Amino acid sequence: MLKRMDEFTLRRARTSDVVGIQQLVAPLVDRRILLGKELVVLYEAVQEFVVAEASDGTLIGCGALHVIWENLGEVRTLAVAETWLHRGVGRAIVLELERNALELGLSKLFCLTFEVDFFTRRGFAPIAEGVVADDVYVQLVRSPDEGVAEFLDLARVKPNTLGNTRMLKILTPIDGEAEAR
Repeated sequence: MLKRMDEFTLRRARTSDVVGIQQLVAPLVDRRILLGKELVVLYEAVQEFVVAEASDGTLIGCGALHVIWENLGEVRTLAVAETWLHRGVGRAIVLELERNALELGLSKLFCLTFEVDFFTRRGFAPIAEGVVADDVYVQLVRSPDEGVAEFLDLARVKPNTLGNTRMLKILTPIDGEAEAR
């Protein structure tokens, strides 16, 4: 996957991008917008990432799609370099993650975000508890993944340490298709 936009290119992340992803995310971690991830965790998840790259090869954005369950995924670690904000980078990354989710057979995407307006424009809506069936909940609660715990709004992650909003989007085959044109 290599998609050229007017000012940047989207592509799957490579292991050589991991240090750059960590550097791109670092200012947001410092401002408590994103949770920090150890380098080893980023390497383990590199196949989940899409990156945006400027024409000079600089990483200017990233985002990951993490599968939580049969039909459910999470948009994670969405970051755009400050100088590239409001230029369509985040929107393009989310569209690509939606396409990837549909290819995997997912029908719902979750995110935990401060950027409520951005995700609302993308079709996400705030959620409360009880988003999954009881039998799925019993399985998901066994996951050691903190993102899954945040999705389930488990007591061990309360209070929400960052104060962000849990949001969900129901995907349709149109998502990521028509808007990319």
